[in-house]
Amino acid sequence: MPVPGSELPRALDSFVGRQSELSRLRTLFKGSRLLTLTGPGGVGKTRLALEFAAGPRAGDGRAARLVELDSVHDGARLPQAVAASLGVGERAGRTGAEALAHALGNRGVLLILDNCEHLAEPCARLAAELLSRCPRLSILATSREVLRVPGEVVFRLGELSLSPAVGEDDPAAVVQADAVRLFVERAASRAPGFTLHAGNARTVAEICRRLDGLPLAVELAARRTGALPLGDILAGLDDRLALLTDGSRTGPGRHRELAAAIDWSHRLLSLEEQRLFRRLAVLVGGFDAAGAEAVCADAGTRPGDVLRVLCALEAKSLMVRLPGREAEEPARFRQLNSIRAYALDRLTAAGELHDTWQRAVDRLTGLTAASEGMVYADQLAEPPAEERENLAAAVAHTAGRDEAAHTGLAIALARVAFRQEQPTVTRALLAGVLGHGGVRHSGGTALALAARAACQQADREAALHLAERAVTVERQGDNPAGLANALDARAAALVCAGEHTKAAASPTWPPVWTSSPRSAALTRPPGAGTTWPGLHAGRAAEADALMALCLPELRGRSPWSQSAAALHTAGAIRLVLGDLGAAEDLFAEGLRTVPGESFHALYPLEGFAMVAAGRGELKRSLRLFAACAQARRRTDTEPESEWRRQVEETVARADAALTPTAREAAVARGRRLSWEEMCAYALHGGDDGPARVVGTGVVGAGGVGPLLTGRESAVARLVTEGLTNREIAARLGLSPRTVATHLDKVRDKLGMRSRTQIALWVARIRPGDAPASPDTSPPAPPPGHDPRHPDARRGGVS
Repeated sequence: MPVPGSELPRALDSFVGRQSELSRLRTLFKGSRLLTLTGPGGVGKTRLALEFAAGPRAGDGRAARLVELDSVHDGARLPQAVAASLGVGERAGRTGAEALAHALGNRGVLLILDNCEHLAEPCARLAAELLSRCPRLSILATSREVLRVPGEVVFRLGELSLSPAVGEDDPAAVVQADAVRLFVERAASRAPGFTLHAGNARTVAEICRRLDGLPLAVELAARRTGALPLGDILAGLDDRLALLTDGSRTGPGRHRELAAAIDWSHRLLSLEEQRLFRRLAVLVGGFDAAGAEAVCADAGTRPGDVLRVLCALEAKSLMVRLPGREAEEPARFRQLNSIRAYALDRLTAAGELHDTWQRAVDRLTGLTAASEGMVYADQLAEPPAEERENLAAAVAHTAGRDEAAHTGLAIALARVAFRQEQPTVTRALLAGVLGHGGVRHSGGTALALAARAACQQADREAALHLAERAVTVERQGDNPAGLANALDARAAALVCAGEHTKAAASPTWPPVWTSSPRSAALTRPPGAGTTWPGLHAGRAAEADALMALCLPELRGRSPWSQSAAALHTAGAIRLVLGDLGAAEDLFAEGLRTVPGESFHALYPLEGFAMVAAGRGELKRSLRLFAACAQARRRTDTEPESEWRRQVEETVARADAALTPTAREAAVARGRRLSWEEMCAYALHGGDDGPARVVGTGVVGAGGVGPLLTGRESAVARLVTEGLTNREIAARLGLSPRTVATHLDKVRDKLGMRSRTQIALWVARIRPGDAPASPDTSPPAPPPGHDPRHPDARRGGVS
C-alpha cells in the first residue's frame, strides 16, 4: 500500500551553501525521530528541510511528505488539516490523529511539518501521538519556536556565512562566503551576465553583511540588481523593509517581502513581548539583561520580568544570543538588522521612540560616568568598549538635542576608538565636540585626548597645540585629575616632537597630588610620565629609580597598554645600564602583556634582539631583527624615529661582524618565522638546545610546544587567583567576551578543559635560566642611550 500524500515539490532554483548543516542533520537523524529546525523568519528553514528530505538520508529508503501549516489557524483541527494534506480520509469511524496513525502505520515516512510556531502546542501533541503509534515515522518540524516534546532534538539554523572584512577586493576570497554566493546566483538570474569582480566585490560583501546573511533578505536584495546599481541597493538598505519586497509569487505570502516574514512572527507575541521587542530596537549593538531592563522597564514592564521575556523572544527566534560567553557571564543578545528595522517601525508607531531613546541615553551616560574620574584614555572602563555601536547610535541621536549628553557620549566613544588604535576616528569625533563648544562641558579632556590621537598619527604640531590648550583650560579650573591628564598629554606631545629634554623637565603631575581628595583618581604613580624622556635625556639612573617606584604600582593594576609601555621603559633602562639579564626578563614580561599580533609587541621583541647583540649572539640578534622587520611590514607600522635609529645601528654592527654567508642565512631564517615562532624564538634563550624559561612562561626549543601569547599568559595567571572572566576583564581592561576567547585558546593549546587544570599548569612553571647556546661571533657594543619609547606614538609616556 503506497504512502499517502504527494511527492515533495521540486525547487526551481539552485540550493546554495548549507552543506555542513545538511551533514549535521543527517547525523542527528540517526539518533532521533523528531528534529525541529528553528530560526528567525527568512533564515531558510523550509528550504533546508526540503533539500534534506530530497537528498540521501543514510539509505533509509523512507518516503518524505510535506505538510504546510501556515494557512491552518485552528489548533483543534490540526490533525484533520494534516490528514487532508496527506490525502488521508476518515474511515471505519477513525478521525483525526487516529486516522493518520492508521494510514501511516508501520511505513517508513519522513513527515515535514512546516511552519509550526503559531500552532506549537497542537503540533507538539500531534507529533508525540504519531511517534508513539508509528514506529518507523520520523518528523522534521520547522518552527520559529521549539515544540518541547520529549526526545525532540533542536537544530538552530543561523544566517549564511559572510566574507571577512579583510581582502574584500578579491572576488575569489569574497565568493567563499555562502551569502555572497547566494546573492551572485540570484542576481545573475535577474540580470544575465552579472558576475562578481574586483570592482563590485566589496559592495556585494557589504550588502550581505548589512543584511546579516539572512537568506530571504539577500535574495530580495539580489532581485533588485536588474533595476538598480549595486551602490543604490546598498544605500537603499537604510530603508530595507521598503526595498526588500517583490519575492516569488509562487512562494508563501510571508516570503514575498521581508516585512511580511517578520510581521508573521510579531503577531504571535503577547502584548508584553511586543512591547519589549520594539523597545530593544534602539540598542543596535546588542544588550544584556541589565541593559534591556534599563531601556525597557517602566510602569508597564517590571525589571524582574525582562530576562524572562528576553528568553521567550529568543525561543521565538526574534533575538539572537551572542556566542563566546562563559557560564558566569551575563548572556548578551541582539536583533538581526532587518528584524530591528521592523521593531523600530513598531516603536515609532507606538509613540514610544522618544522615551525609549531617553532611557537608552541615560543608561549609556551612566556607564561612561565610571570613566570620568580616570585620568588617562587607556584607563577607560571596558563596558563602553563593548557598547561601542550603542554609543555611536546614541551620539548620533543626541546631536542637536542634548549638548551635554552628546559631549560626554562622544568623548566616551572617542576614548574607545583611541584604545582600539583608530586615531582618525578619535580626532573626527573630538573635532565635532570642540567645534560645538564642547570645552564648556568637557574641560580639557577632549583637547588632551585629541593631542594623544595626534601623537598616534605623528602630527607633532597639532599635538603640541592641542596639549597646550588642554593645560591652559585645566589650569583655570580646580580639577587635579584633569590637570594631570593635560600635563601628561603635553609630555607625550613633546616626546612625539623629539623634545625629550623639555619633556623630562616638564611637570606631569600637579603639586596637589597628596593634598586633594579629588586626586585619588590619579592611579599612575607620581613621576611615571618622566621616565622615558628622562632616559633619553641621559638621566638613566634617575629614570631607573623612578621606575623602581612606579612598576610595582602598575603591575596588575593598569590596562595592558600602559603596563606594556612601562615594562618596555624599564627594560630599556636596564639595557642602557648594562643589566642584560634584567632587561631580558622585563622585555619577556612586556611581550606576554600584549594581546596578539600588535606593534606594541614589536618593541620588546626588538629589545630581545638588542640583548642578544649585547651578549654577542649576533646571528640570533639578526634573526629577531629580520623577523620584526617582516612583522612591521605585515602590520603596516613604523618604529619611532629614535628607536629605529638604535635598531639600525645595532643591525649595522651585527652585519659588520658576521660573514656575508652567515648574515644572509640569519636574515633568511628570521624572515621565515611566523608570529608565534618569532615569539617562541625570542623567549627561548639560545639558538638551539633544550627549552629555556625567560621571565614567567615556557616554550620548547624552536617554538615547539604549547606557546601562549602575552594576553593568553596573563589570563592563565589570573585564573590561578580564582578570578571569574568578568573580574579578569576588569583587571586587564578587556571585555569578558575577549577574556572568554583567550581562555578557549589557552584550553586548546594546552589540551586542558577545566580552569583547575590550567591553574595547576601555571603553578608548575617557575622562572629559571639555562645556559644559552653560545654564538661564536664577537660581541656587539651595548645599545646607545637614545631609544624612542613606543608609547609616544600611542599618546602617553611612561
